[in-house]
Amino acid sequence: MSSAPDLQQVLEGSDPVAEALQSLRMTGTFYCHSVLTAPFSIRIPEITDCLMFHAVTEGSCRLRAPDGEEHALERGDLAVLPYSRGHVISSDSCRKTVDLFDLPRELLSERFEILRYGGGGDRVRILCAAACFDHPAAHRVLDMLPGVLILRGTGQGMRSDIENILSLMANEARYLQPGGETVITRLADIVIIQVIRSWIAEAGAAHSGWLGALKDPRVGRALQLIHRDPQRQWSVEKLARGAGMSRSAFSARFAELVREPPLHYVTRWRMELARSWLKRSDRSIAEIAEGLGYGSEAAFTRAFRRISGETPGRFRRGQGFDGGQA
Repeated sequence: MSSAPDLQQVLEGSDPVAEALQSLRMTGTFYCHSVLTAPFSIRIPEITDCLMFHAVTEGSCRLRAPDGEEHALERGDLAVLPYSRGHVISSDSCRKTVDLFDLPRELLSERFEILRYGGGGDRVRILCAAACFDHPAAHRVLDMLPGVLILRGTGQGMRSDIENILSLMANEARYLQPGGETVITRLADIVIIQVIRSWIAEAGAAHSGWLGALKDPRVGRALQLIHRDPQRQWSVEKLARGAGMSRSAFSARFAELVREPPLHYVTRWRMELARSWLKRSDRSIAEIAEGLGYGSEAAFTRAFRRISGETPGRFRRGQGFDGGQA
């Protein structure tokens, strides 16, 4: 019988950054196909813990970011706000700004609506989406992004694959057919991943912090091990062996790149997963404790309270979801 592969063999040829990007599957997505005519100025309110993007499929408009900076958007441009803080979409000739939720909208389904608004001038079509991400890796990626990320359309450097996907989304939104929402959601997943991949390839900030640690050939392997198997009883020695380093060299390198010691990261990662499961799943607290490698619910509760400042049950109730708990 052949021996089981060691940790390095398990990870050989894999990409920790690619695995992190696989977590970027949007949930709770809501779409709005906006058909606007100048002059118009619409304030989009903050939507907690959600990403929002605006794809301009016809005409042009302006986006005023949360920091007050304005961005001109043309047909084919895509604006991504990693955390949907309040911002304004307007025509060049702005008039009084109105709140989005004060405008009448045609609800086509639970997750898709059409907004028609404006003064009757030049027309703009925008496909807007607000979406949440459950996985902690997704939140760590989003935390690295700038407040507004803009990809320019035809002839201005946008990759043709993203442009083609946006064109498909625009057609699905304009002529919504049965199953169209599912098609748009899947395409939106791809767009967001491609946008972030482009940013990672080009931005200096993507080479530091957590993403920079994932790119490190050795520390990235250790992070990958933790992410793949959070239930395992990790030690510094096991992680160092997976990284192909001595214990002392690994500890120093990990702390330098990740900015906390290895076992602190293990615990924090487990608690981030726990918060995600407490929010979205119907697993009991005991099942979550077992799934994260804790020998008892009490041990898990102590760790959760130490990191989060409250018990798992209180956290879950604060999300408006009791998970079937008594």
